[in-house]
Amino acid sequence: MGGALGITLGSLLYPAMLGVQKVGSAPERVVATPATGPLTEADRDFVVEVRSAGLWEYPVGQKALKKGTTKAVRNAGAHLVDGDASLDAACRNVANQLGITLPNQPSPQQQSFESRLNGESGKQFDSDMATTVRATNGQFLTTIASVRSTTRNSLVRALADLANDTVLDHITVVEKTGLVDFAQALVQETTSPNLPAQNLTPPPAVAGQPQVVLTPPANSTASQSPAVG
Repeated sequence: MGGALGITLGSLLYPAMLGVQKVGSAPERVVATPATGPLTEADRDFVVEVRSAGLWEYPVGQKALKKGTTKAVRNAGAHLVDGDASLDAACRNVANQLGITLPNQPSPQQQSFESRLNGESGKQFDSDMATTVRATNGQFLTTIASVRSTTRNSLVRALADLANDTVLDHITVVEKTGLVDFAQALVQETTSPNLPAQNLTPPPAVAGQPQVVLTPPANSTASQSPAVG
C-alpha cells in the first residue's frame, strides 16, 4: 500500500481500556497516508487493540465451550470463538495492508483474565466469564464508536463496523446467560487499573515467529464472513 509505514509496537499509542494502556498523547497525528485515507495513531492503535482483545477472549470462549455448566454459557463460548476468529482474520488483513505490526500475545493484564478463568470451574467460572467478557466488551464498545466516528481511513472504518457487530453480539450472548454481575462489570469498566504500563501493553511479536491465527471450528460461519478490504 503506497505510503503505508511499518509500525513497531514500542511506538504505539494504546487507547485506554481494560488490558491496554494509553502511553501517548497525539491520537490525531497522521502516521501514514495510504490510498485508503490518512492513518492516525488512534487508527493504528485500534487495529492493535482489536487483535489484543481477540487473543485473550478467543481461548476463554474455548474454555466456555468445554467447562460451561449451562447451555447458555456454552453458546456464549461458541459465539466468542466464532466472532473472534472472524474479526481477527479481518484485523490481520487490514494490518497487512496498512503495514501495522500486530502482537502475538495479549497484554499481561489480559493474560491474567484468561489465567484466572483457566483456574476456575463450575458456576464460579460461568459467572466470572460472563462478567469479565461483559465488562471488557462494554468498554471496548466506547472505543469502537470513537474510532468509527473520527477515522478517515476506509479500512479502519470497515474494521470498526465489524468490531461493533462482533462486540454487540458478545455482550448480548453473555447477558443472556443471566450470570453477569452488572455492578462488578461497571466497576471494571470505569476504574483505572493500578498497574504498571508494561502490564497493560501487549508484548511485541518475536522476530521470525509465525503469526498466531485464531482458527474457527470446522462448523463455524467465520470462514464465510465477508473480508474487510
